[in-house]
Amino acid sequence: MSNNTLKRVIVTGAAGFIGSTLVDSLLFNGIEVLGIDNFSTGRREFLYEAMANPKFELLEEDLFLSDNLSKKFNGVDLVFHLAANADVRFGPENPTKDLEQNTIVTHRVLEAARIAGVKKFVFSSTGSVYGESKIIPTPEDGPFPIQTSLYGASKLACEGMITAYAESFGMQVWIFRFVSILGPRYTHGHVYDFYKQLAVHPGSLIVLGNGHQKKSYLHVTDCISAMQIALKSGSKSVNIFNLGIDDHCEVRDSVKWITSELDLKPEITFGTGDKGWIGDNPLIHLDTRAIQNLGWQPKFNIESSIRDTVQFLHKHQDLFESD
Repeated sequence: MSNNTLKRVIVTGAAGFIGSTLVDSLLFNGIEVLGIDNFSTGRREFLYEAMANPKFELLEEDLFLSDNLSKKFNGVDLVFHLAANADVRFGPENPTKDLEQNTIVTHRVLEAARIAGVKKFVFSSTGSVYGESKIIPTPEDGPFPIQTSLYGASKLACEGMITAYAESFGMQVWIFRFVSILGPRYTHGHVYDFYKQLAVHPGSLIVLGNGHQKKSYLHVTDCISAMQIALKSGSKSVNIFNLGIDDHCEVRDSVKWITSELDLKPEITFGTGDKGWIGDNPLIHLDTRAIQNLGWQPKFNIESSIRDTVQFLHKHQDLFESD
């Protein structure tokens, strides 16, 4: 990711799937990176390449508990805030986790940036903020209906604070509303869950919901390239972009591609409802014309993203050892 005005940046959630991929891209383009992660879900092996680069510094710290956070932000041009609890499914089992790890942590990071004088802030939001939208594909200016997940609600609260900070303190911010991201280093989500099931019991697969849920996915390298283009082109104080692909598939399609890639023909048991869990949106398809109008186009379609992810998981069985 090249930007002539960027010399040193912070990436929170640096050891995560998207965060570590972003770190590698930034370092490749000669930008100094301070990566912050508490390794609650991030993996050290994702940062092995970065750790060998003298332009990378790792801070192992819990942003929810960190003291004097602003001191670590001195001399930073931009903050990529990717750290979050990203597991929508288990929100009702721990109702405070999304509030603490998403909303409160985001406020702490914003405050640290403000005190340190950082004027550029990037946030990884989610298409879940649209809830069960009646407008498909869903544009950035679509109405926000009733929130259906604690995760989506926490991210929407973050967006509100970020835009208020932009207005109040002269920050320039970019908010990216992602669909589900796939590709190398992917470690959670339904493709991961299905692969894990099949690795243990290749003859059977249990699918939550009836499999007709319609989902959209984006490959992680396409995600990073979209962020790069948006950062180069952003001229407003608040820049909001949907990041996804102009397509969707049924969960049954993803099952077909996963089992095909593994050369398996398991007995598949589907649920009965159109949701696999509370907050599972039965139809996700974002309008991505805004980012495409800047010249961005994805290189992977949904099927190739899923197959590439399965190939990665198949080569890295060690990802399951700690689960």
